[in-house]
Amino acid sequence: MTEVAALRLFTALNRDQRNTFLACFLGWALDAFDFFLITFVLIPLGRDFHRSIPNVAFAITLTLMMRPVGAFIFGLLGDKFGRRIPLMADIIFYSVMELLTAFAPNFTIFLILRALFGIGMGGEWGLGASLAMESLPTAARGLFSGMLQQGYAVGYLLAALVYWIVFPHFGWRGLFVAGALPALLVIYIRARVPESPVWERERAREKPRLQMTIFLRQHGMLFVYAALLMTAFNYMSHGTQDLYATYLQKQRGFNADETSRIAIIYAFGMICGGTILGHLSQQWGRRRVIILAALGGMLLIPLWIFAPTTASLLLGGFLIQFMVQGAGGVVPVHLNELSPPAFRGTFPGLAYQMGNFAAAYAAQQQAWLAEHFRLPNGEPNYALTMALVEAVVFLLIIILAALGREERGKEF
Repeated sequence: MTEVAALRLFTALNRDQRNTFLACFLGWALDAFDFFLITFVLIPLGRDFHRSIPNVAFAITLTLMMRPVGAFIFGLLGDKFGRRIPLMADIIFYSVMELLTAFAPNFTIFLILRALFGIGMGGEWGLGASLAMESLPTAARGLFSGMLQQGYAVGYLLAALVYWIVFPHFGWRGLFVAGALPALLVIYIRARVPESPVWERERAREKPRLQMTIFLRQHGMLFVYAALLMTAFNYMSHGTQDLYATYLQKQRGFNADETSRIAIIYAFGMICGGTILGHLSQQWGRRRVIILAALGGMLLIPLWIFAPTTASLLLGGFLIQFMVQGAGGVVPVHLNELSPPAFRGTFPGLAYQMGNFAAAYAAQQQAWLAEHFRLPNGEPNYALTMALVEAVVFLLIIILAALGREERGKEF
């Protein structure tokens, strides 16, 4: 019955709605693809730049820390000039930064380029989520929120595939050259994607007032809550993903080919979880789905990280990412429904990226902790540190979701 309802919602979309959703989905997928490439090559990067893994992992931290800057800049542009044009500018910007990363002559320049890439990455999510949610029918938001957020998982899958194919022949620099491809998406958006009908309606009604003092005075506490929730969400996703390839290689002894295969299965778990649980949130409620997914993720930690065999490791990775991205699939619609209408270009993206900023140290913290809690053979214990951190994070998500409010079905 659920599959039939989902198919009915999809076929009910008109051409503009389908084109808009596809463009927003691809924008987020390619953004995530560019981000995740670095997580597969921390070891060779450290070797080439003569840095330790925690030092190289700081590049991930820096990217995440700069994402709120992009969300703020491009969010304000989106509220003032519409979602579409700023989205195109943002995609071009992050694609150029990714390409330049391939030619970084030293570690300092590499870090600067990753920081600039973080600004572009931070701008894309809020604009894309707002444009998609404002263009879709209310009844379809749960399903398409789940599908939209799984652009992140598809990006991870693409990164794993490109790493598998490109890295053995062209090294890590070749990966970042491939990361410039998202710029081509701008051609599709320019030709096929209309402006948000909600933004155009508000624009015609009155001139938008984008005063941050009004925003903070009227919606400050709501924004703080949303940012805290997104901090926990980003610790959940980055804490289970960014250092996982390093764990597989350093602690479990898998080579590049085996790591890619595991990551691909892992990514399919993300896609399935986000789509299915995002759709179910339309009936069950946003907060209830988040709580159930976080509870399931907590129970799956032993199978995910301490599995004794490769088969059980694959199963644990698939299932925990089903839960992690199942909760994450609710995020686009939940934040847009919570958002004040006049600030929907800014609020969801900025709250999401402030959570990224607060969680920016996730991979670096786990790498540092692993160096201090070592295995009997003296190697860093990535499994123990990742398990302990994520157990706390899942619990915090349950508490924060329970304390929040529900705006399911809110009309835009």
